[in-house]
Amino acid sequence: MRQKKKNELLTEVELEFMSHLWKLGQGTVRDVLANLAEGRNLAYTSAATILRILEQKEFVVSSKKGKTFIYRPTIKKDAYQSRSLKNLSEKLFDNTPVSLVARLVDDAGMSEEALEEIRALLDKRLKNDAD
Repeated sequence: MRQKKKNELLTEVELEFMSHLWKLGQGTVRDVLANLAEGRNLAYTSAATILRILEQKEFVVSSKKGKTFIYRPTIKKDAYQSRSLKNLSEKLFDNTPVSLVARLVDDAGMSEEALEEIRALLDKRLKNDAD
């Protein structure tokens, strides 16, 4: 039996597959292939391999229905987003979340509307922490 891979982060193609599974809730190899971007030609066997790798990394579990495997995420999208941002903050921003947010706000060319939304989120968080 193969050794299980336990990686905290996904590769680009793994994230693409997980994004579709998060939308679908669960799915087969064919379900995921059907949801890939138009013109994205990926062989069935390649897609099956990616889903098996995701299972080895414990991002999905599978169950068998007849001859077909059905894959289901084991982690919620928001939990993975939090994990990814924490990793980014630790590795690229010296574990200083303020630097991460400052870079995002300074460099992203955000609209005033987006900045106001961020301000509202911060105000809400600060108010909740004070209560």
